[in-house]
Parts: sequence; structure tokens; C-alpha cells
Amino acid sequence: MTRPLAHGLNGSADLPIPLTYALIGAAWALTFSFAVLLVAWHRPRLEQDAPGLLLPSAVRAVIDSRVVRIVIAVVSVAAAVVIGLVAVFGSASPQRNPVPGVLYIYIWVGVMLASLVFGPVWKLVSPVRALHRFGCFVLRRNPEDGFRQYPLSWGYRPAVLGLFAFVWLELASPNPGSVAAVGWWLFGYVVITLAGLVLFGTAWAEHADPFEVYSSLLARLSPFGRRQPSGVPVLRAPLHNLAGTPVLPGSVALAATLLGSTAFDSLSALPGWRNFVDSLGGGSDFVATLVRSIGLLTVISIVGTVFTVAARATGGLTRDERARLPGLLAHSITPIIAGYIVAHYLTFLVEKGQATFLLFADPFQRGWDIGGLAHYQVNYLLSDHPTVLATTKVLAVLTGHILGVAAAHDRCLRLLPPEHRATGQLALMLTMVGYTFTGLYLLFGG
Repeated sequence: MTRPLAHGLNGSADLPIPLTYALIGAAWALTFSFAVLLVAWHRPRLEQDAPGLLLPSAVRAVIDSRVVRIVIAVVSVAAAVVIGLVAVFGSASPQRNPVPGVLYIYIWVGVMLASLVFGPVWKLVSPVRALHRFGCFVLRRNPEDGFRQYPLSWGYRPAVLGLFAFVWLELASPNPGSVAAVGWWLFGYVVITLAGLVLFGTAWAEHADPFEVYSSLLARLSPFGRRQPSGVPVLRAPLHNLAGTPVLPGSVALAATLLGSTAFDSLSALPGWRNFVDSLGGGSDFVATLVRSIGLLTVISIVGTVFTVAARATGGLTRDERARLPGLLAHSITPIIAGYIVAHYLTFLVEKGQATFLLFADPFQRGWDIGGLAHYQVNYLLSDHPTVLATTKVLAVLTGHILGVAAAHDRCLRLLPPEHRATGQLALMLTMVGYTFTGLYLLFGG
């Protein structure tokens, strides 16, 4: 079966750098960075409340302008209505309907990469949040207030379920490119998110909306932040923002789902995995879907379990203190996730994103040519320069892992006793080396 929106790379031929060199370079980069951290980084330096550099007043005025936010909200709701109409009345073929591309490319990849640069983008452009704010304005209610208090014990767990539902649709379902399947998933997302906002207020979006939680997590690596408690926008070193990542129930599961699903996406593109699924499936879509679902869940579980064991592998702490370490260190996986997003999805965003945009020239198959888009062709800018593309992808993975090591080391300086600060981080460092090896191996198509 052809999976219409399969993405990532198509094997090592896309990357002219020898895999052995990339793996050796990755090991040396991480080992060297860890050694430097142990020698030169002896005290915690990352502060979530670092003052940062105040942005110019004109920029701050635009960022916090009520008019700007209203315009963005109106545009986002209008775009959601158009997408809904295209999903219902447009072509049933994913090759002619842009709705699957909107979900898989613009929201899942584009919004998240934008969040790395500009901050929590989905929180600003979410049409469901905009509808909720408008309803609260009409009813003269505070959007932060719901009919019930969001249970703190839930943490990020509802968002993890939502993210798993998405990656299952994308990577394990029988027909991920189906316009109907994507449309029904989006409909369910809107209904559940709007109901959660009404019931629990904006706390639901902050903790349970899979797209907002993902966007806000990556936004911790943005250079933009807000000075507390005033909320004034500032420029700040990204690792300072990352240090302020909330530690909530489900933090490890959230990181494992995001990293593990990206790894499984690369794994599922390997011929060996495809042959394995076909051999077990025997032509049955149900069995093939079951095998992919088990594989996806297994990879996510392995990522989460290995990290949990490595984070707890230290001495000098009580059992309860060690049990809390995985959650306290889960933020260090965020740069790794970001590196893999760039490495795995960059080509997909730039080139498939163009193809999706061109489909809006005639979204209802009426012979239209909106904006003259029908006359344009996809520009394969990245694929035409494979050496630059390969170097960018490898550097993205290595940079993510080095930043992850730095974030973990700084947090360990706060958590571990002095006599265990070196040995207590060894298992975590080896785990990150393993993530790098595995990620690059899958990135190069095995």
C-alpha cells in the first residue's frame, strides 16, 4: 500500500556523508561536550527567571497588541472554516485535496518549527482558542475560568493521549492520507478541545491540547521569553527558557511519545520493516495496522523506559528522590526532539508544503485558478543540494543532543550530591549517545 504522505528521507542515497563518519562524529561531539561540561561547568548557570534583554518598545507593543491578536484570531477561524469546507466538499483524493497536508505539514511540522523560533505559536493561532475567547466575550466570562478545576494529577497525560492518537493516525492507521480520516480526526480534536476549554478553562489548552502542549514545549528553545512576574517580552538564551519547563505528571511520557514516534517514522521507511509488516500482515489491513500499532507503542515505550532507568541510575539519593529524577530531567530531551524535527521533516515541510499550497488553487475541483497558483511548480530547493541538506540534518541532530546534554548536566548539578555528579550522569550521557547513534542510523536509512 502506498502511504500518500510518507515523509522524511528515502534512504542513504539522499545523504552523501558516509554513515560511519557521521556516527563517529556524533560520539566524539557528545563525549567531548560531556567532558567539557564536567571540567568547565561546575555550578548551575541556567535560570528560568534570567532577566534577558528587553525588546524595543515598538516590538513589545505589536506583540501584545489586542488588535493584532484579534486579527490573527479572525484569520485563524476563517482558515479553519475554509479547511472544514474543503474536507467536506473537496476531492476525496489526497493528491487533490490539501486538507491532509494542512494537518501533517502546516500544523504538525510548520507550527512546531515556527515555535522553535517565535515561541508558543499554536497558543496564538489556535482557532479553537479563538472561538472559546469569543464565546467568553459574548457571555462575559473569564476564559481562564471553567466550570471545574483542571485536576493537577492529570498533568500532561491527556495531551499525551492526543499526541499518540495523532501519531497513530499518521504512522500506523490503514490509510493516513485519507481525506475522510483526517477530517474526522480534526473534527474530534475540535470537539474535545472546545469541550475541555468550556469545562476547565484555558488550563485545558495549556495541559491537554496536544498541539498547544507540543508547541509550548518547543517554544522553550525559542530566544523569546517573558520576564516574570511582569510578563514583558524579552530576548533570552534558549537554555534559560528551557530550564523553566514545568515538571508535571506525564512529562516523561510526553517526551517519549514525541521522540519515539519520530524514530518510528524513520524506522517505518526502512525496507526491512516494510517487509516484516507485509510478511505478518499477509494482505490483511487489520493485521498490518495491528503490527504497526504495536511497533509504534514499543518504540515509544523503549525510549521512555531507557530514559527513566538512566535518569534514576545514580547514588546518594533516596528512592523517592530518584523516582522524581526522570520528570525533573525530561526537559533535556526537548532539544533532541527539536533536532530530529529539523533533520527528519525539513525537506517534507519545504517541498511537500509547496505542493499542498498549490492545491488551494482549485480546492473544490471546479476548474478554478485562485491566485494563479495552478501555473506554479514545486521548487525542490533542498533536494537539489543534497550535500547542504545532509550537513544541515546531521548538524541539527548533533546540536540538539549537545544542548540536551548541557540542560541535563545543569539540572544534575542542582539535584545530585557533589560526590555523585559525575558518575550519576554517566548512564544519562550514554543514553543520549545511544539516541544519537540510533537517530542517525535511521536518518541514513539504515
